[in-house]
Amino acid sequence: MDISSQEIESIVKQVIAGMQMSQTTANAPGNTVSQGSTGRMSEPVFRQNVSTGTASVNGELGVFDKAEDAVEAAWKAQRDWVTNYKIEDRQRIVEAIRRAARAHVEEWSRNIVEETGMGRYEDKVEKHLAVINKTPGPECLSTEAMSGDTGLMLEEYAPFGVICSITPTTNPTETIINNTISMISGGNTVVYNVHPRAKKVSADCLQVLNKAIIEAGGPANLLTMLREPTMDSVDQLAANPKIRLMAGTGGMGMVNALLRSGKKCIGAGAGNPPVIVDETADVELAGKKIYEGASFDNNILCFAEKEVFVVEPNCDGFLHTIQKAGAYLLNAAQTEQLVKICLQPKKNGQGYEVNKKWVGQDAARILEQIGVTGMEQCRLAVCEVPADHPFVMVEQMMPVLPVVRCQSFETAMEYALAAEHGNRHTASIFSKDVNHMTQFARLIETTIYVKNSCTKAGVGIGGEGYCTMTIAGPTGEGITCAKSFCRKRRCMLAEGGLRII
Repeated sequence: MDISSQEIESIVKQVIAGMQMSQTTANAPGNTVSQGSTGRMSEPVFRQNVSTGTASVNGELGVFDKAEDAVEAAWKAQRDWVTNYKIEDRQRIVEAIRRAARAHVEEWSRNIVEETGMGRYEDKVEKHLAVINKTPGPECLSTEAMSGDTGLMLEEYAPFGVICSITPTTNPTETIINNTISMISGGNTVVYNVHPRAKKVSADCLQVLNKAIIEAGGPANLLTMLREPTMDSVDQLAANPKIRLMAGTGGMGMVNALLRSGKKCIGAGAGNPPVIVDETADVELAGKKIYEGASFDNNILCFAEKEVFVVEPNCDGFLHTIQKAGAYLLNAAQTEQLVKICLQPKKNGQGYEVNKKWVGQDAARILEQIGVTGMEQCRLAVCEVPADHPFVMVEQMMPVLPVVRCQSFETAMEYALAAEHGNRHTASIFSKDVNHMTQFARLIETTIYVKNSCTKAGVGIGGEGYCTMTIAGPTGEGITCAKSFCRKRRCMLAEGGLRII
């Protein structure tokens, strides 16, 4: 959640108005205006890594001054990519991308912290390695076949074409690497619209990847982006007929705005992941793993543990074990002090929203604001609060973890469902009771559901399965891979042809 709900509403209105204006202008007699519109989202951007001065329409390793030039270059590259390159070429080039990215992991991790002011260097290294090593390539695009008396049917995964990918400030280069591998493996090219607060490191990453592609024998401009995008940039990309698919990572306002573009949209929306620790749980394991997950990269990940519901008689034991793992337990007065610092009243006066100044900040720095010093090694602050407390109901994206004491498992499920807000993003449970695991899974209906580990295990970081930074719950694709960015095409050979039985 990079922007407030008020900003989201404004964005949605601007997108719709901009598209209507663009359509009206295009239909006016005598007008030959190219795609584009006015007013919209500050979720893009880019780096002047190769040289200073104004880029030509040819771009600088994928970085362009104008949206139409970035799209045109990606469109030409995509025609070349699907016409002149085989699947084995895609595999070779994806491996070249992995090698190039590995060589820059530490540099990009440091630069993200410096440019965005959020997160932890060592955790960003782990995230980078996860997407580099565990994002599937073309190998996941399996052909489906069926033969019978009336012929042979093949279904294969085909590219959409040019994809516009909107990336967040929370995982800027990680998302570029992840989406690049997935999207070009499917035969697509990508125009990135990155977050302004991560534009330098994002452009550097894109240029490194493009250079690796070219050196491996691939076409230039498989990946493009704007040098200095404006509020209009998402509108311009959405309105361009050569963009066939919109993919966005952020809040639900962004997802809804993309859906209103009228194009195929893959949207990764907000989450407020609840955790239940039931009466049968291994409390030592729960304290250790929840501390690890909730403090990872200062809790800026959308799938990180955001609130914990502990069933009696395990609450005191859980609070003890999470402190033993390294957390600082706030008292009631300190908790309310932090509410005033980390959250702020909504402009409409109804409830709270996150104070973006403290998103992704170190726990030690946050604690200093209430006079708690000498906590440099502390990665997480914990507080015991009621179920309707603002820290429970607001997706904070900072290392302050509320814990709610529950009298029964059924009560814990009720509270968790309310806190998750129907996002259906991520949830987890610590339990030895299979029935409890099953009941909660059926109730919460999240895309990611983790049992007895950190929620990051659900995206392959310390768990089985492949990795992604684009978790498309709202539009249904789930944990995305190359298949998610392809469309199925069916080929039918009739009259029993090619059957040998």
